[in-house]
Amino acid sequence: MEANLVAPLMFVVVFLIIFSGFPVAFALGGTSLLFAFIGVEMGLFDWNLLYAMPERIFGVMSNYVLLAVPFFIFMGLVLDKAKLAEDLLTTIGTLFGRHRGGLALGVVIVGAMLAAATGVVGASVVAMGSISLPVMLRYRYSARLSSGVILASGTLGQIIPPSIVLVVLADQLGISVGDLFVGGLVPGLMLAAMYGLYVVGVAVVRPEAAPALPLEMTDLDWRELLRRVVVVMLPPLLLILIVLGSIFAGVATPTEAGAIGSVGAILLAAARGRMSIAVLRGACVGATKLTTMVMFLLIGSTAFALVFRGLYGDIWVEDLLTTLPGGVVGFLLVANLTIFVLGFFLDFFEIAFIVIPLLGPAAALLGIDPVWFGVMVGMNLQTSFLTPPFGFALFYLRGVAPPEVKTTDLYRAVIPFIAIQLIGLMAIVQWPWLVTGLVD
Repeated sequence: MEANLVAPLMFVVVFLIIFSGFPVAFALGGTSLLFAFIGVEMGLFDWNLLYAMPERIFGVMSNYVLLAVPFFIFMGLVLDKAKLAEDLLTTIGTLFGRHRGGLALGVVIVGAMLAAATGVVGASVVAMGSISLPVMLRYRYSARLSSGVILASGTLGQIIPPSIVLVVLADQLGISVGDLFVGGLVPGLMLAAMYGLYVVGVAVVRPEAAPALPLEMTDLDWRELLRRVVVVMLPPLLLILIVLGSIFAGVATPTEAGAIGSVGAILLAAARGRMSIAVLRGACVGATKLTTMVMFLLIGSTAFALVFRGLYGDIWVEDLLTTLPGGVVGFLLVANLTIFVLGFFLDFFEIAFIVIPLLGPAAALLGIDPVWFGVMVGMNLQTSFLTPPFGFALFYLRGVAPPEVKTTDLYRAVIPFIAIQLIGLMAIVQWPWLVTGLVD
């Protein structure tokens, strides 16, 4: 085997193992050891390089930035188990349901609020799917529109801060989480607005697909409606304002804001009379499981990166990406296509830990703004939750959808929303100030 082919082959082998269904963290670690042995036998790698592994693992475990991940996950799970989404959907459905498409528009608004309050896609999709989807189908909403708007709105937590994706991307790109949160705010809200415009357009062009709710469902005294809005919407909005406001104002780091948000979520659940040992235990267990998965992926990707660089794979990737035809445009095209295609098969964590460490240095060499690049990647990664056959949001909704909603309906339902996401992606590529305007 030629020496210059070892690093590319390592990249190919790890993806073949992942696509075979083997756990990603162990696929990364196992491939690293295998190619470390091959590299030693070929005189390309020195076992002494692996002495750096314990120090790198300690660096991962003591990373202050990544401490924000369990805090934000815990905050989202507490709010989910305290039935926040149920209250929001009921109230906003009553508020907008009297208009054509109003219930679907309400789902978009709740999706954006849950994204800013929780950032947990699975919780948002399951909550909206179990509460709103049966009601929308009962009142003759199109199954595709209903499913599509729930799936798309549920994934807004990947780009609207405080997003777990943005925290991980900031760590992998070596940039400020706060800057990435500020940069992701406008694109995230823009995406939610585009979903809303699509719903309004469907309601106008095909009114039978998004009818208004019966009058008896929405005919409430204005005082009662106002009371519901104040009681249900103001507390989560206040929590969002405290968490994001403290980050944007520079008063707290994202990790500190995550801790504040976790305490705030507990107080909010207690104020609603829904805080219990069961809720607290469920949130702790869920946060621990997801955080453990992230840590194992990080350790596996650290081993992979160490051996890959020891085999000069980083130089091969940089040369490959920085010499593409078209310069920056060619690099962005290849990077976005790679992430989009991998999103059909891999989870966003896996893409972030395997691909981004390879793309980041090449982007820096080409002079690309790292905050803008991070938000662009985050928006692209959002599509990985919707793209069949392995989009996780599809699995979440399939688990709670009524039997009359077929899996093929879900696959077709996401097509217009994936198109909207790609339009949003092209918008921030065309107009970078959508990301950098607030950061600068």
